[in-house]
Amino acid sequence: MSNADSLRQLHQDHLNRYNSQEQQAIELIGLLNKLYNEQDVQVTLFGEALDTTSVGRVLALHQKAATRGQGAKAIDIADTLALVNTLAQNKDIQSTRVDAGQIISHNRDLQSLLQSAERDTSKTNGAADVVLYGFGRIGRILTRLLLSQASSSKGLQLKAIVVRPAAAGDLAKRASLLERDSIHGSFAGGVAVDDDNNGMIINGRFVQVIYANDPSEIDYTAYGIDNAVVIDNTGKWKDEAGLGKHLQSKGVQKVLLTAPAGGDIKNVVYGVNNNTVGDDTIVSAASCTTNAITPTLKVLNDEYGIDTGHVETIHSFTNDQNLIDNYHKADRRGRSAVLNMVITSTGAAKAVGKALPELSGKLTGNAIRVPTPNVSLAILNLNLKRAPNSAEALNEFLRDIANSSTWQSQIAYTDSTEAVSTDFVGTTHVGIVDAQATIVTDNHATVYIWYDNEVGYSTQVLRLATQMAGISYAQIPA
Repeated sequence: MSNADSLRQLHQDHLNRYNSQEQQAIELIGLLNKLYNEQDVQVTLFGEALDTTSVGRVLALHQKAATRGQGAKAIDIADTLALVNTLAQNKDIQSTRVDAGQIISHNRDLQSLLQSAERDTSKTNGAADVVLYGFGRIGRILTRLLLSQASSSKGLQLKAIVVRPAAAGDLAKRASLLERDSIHGSFAGGVAVDDDNNGMIINGRFVQVIYANDPSEIDYTAYGIDNAVVIDNTGKWKDEAGLGKHLQSKGVQKVLLTAPAGGDIKNVVYGVNNNTVGDDTIVSAASCTTNAITPTLKVLNDEYGIDTGHVETIHSFTNDQNLIDNYHKADRRGRSAVLNMVITSTGAAKAVGKALPELSGKLTGNAIRVPTPNVSLAILNLNLKRAPNSAEALNEFLRDIANSSTWQSQIAYTDSTEAVSTDFVGTTHVGIVDAQATIVTDNHATVYIWYDNEVGYSTQVLRLATQMAGISYAQIPA
């Protein structure tokens, strides 16, 4: 066989293999949607949801899963399909999250895991109404996350969006902002305006748009909404007196603030201190930076102990800054966001102490706003009680943590020498450790953490909202 014939055969072999994988991905997507819709069963791959809208993304996630580090078995889509087929044949499994990556890579027996979890999976979740109060960057990202997945009669149900009264044409403008995004691209689905009912139809689901200046003006029950979790994205109210206005509205059960709160309101980082929420009716999801750094700080403190430290955040500019120089009540933020690096304050280091009391008073922090629209970088400069042997040893520990079922949804890990900020646009992980930048000198360690300050944070918000709504899932493996 000539060299040309060999190359043609090689090309055909790869094409045949990929075509086979595509067909398996199509079958897998169908089963995943059916499991989610009929049994409220969600399948993930090392903590990442399998996208049921794109064959290419499903295959790409499997390819990514094959590079998770030493000892990890490559995850073939055929293995995932076989596992999901088994799940689909078991109608008794309800309200469960199954991580195919952890099961397959560690050669766990699914049937044994299902049997051991049987007593936990008898519970089924109902539906919980959600209202987004405010429709800015976080509000629209939350909408995308809630309505991009397959429809279901269970779990969080986005029923309404509340915005301030506006001029004619506002509804169409809001829909356009949801549909088109300069950072995250076009919305994966359909968005239509329903002028007659003053709402939007998003991927076939009607979402009411309510115009109000104050929560006290709204009776949600008039829109068929009851016992709702209101996610306040405005940042207008940050104390119990202000946020308590939501609870005075008919149809509201609980309030979740997407900003750091003051007073006695708990600042919660899901995965770290969400077990403290209890029956609280008002809770804060803290800030994007606090969510990005607290999980990694917790595991480092548990393993090595943290004496003191400084957190520097290289943060993308936000809408509260000016495009060009103009008056701003805050120092420096009046200067052009797209032309300057702007030193400013951050409460993230102090907020870590609220979520992780053992680090209270041990960290200082500052922020530099930079001319990029999304994805930020936190630099942890830490003085440790017990020194890692080397940067390599510290990285190995962090990689193992990122690959663990406990932390895989919060902490990710990259050792790419080419990674830059735009590589992490859209990532649902809260923080991504950049192993190439890790420095260890005696008892001092410097750890760099990337984070999508929009999507990563919004993912955490929805995890917390799910818990506040009383929705829970059995975890396989536990």
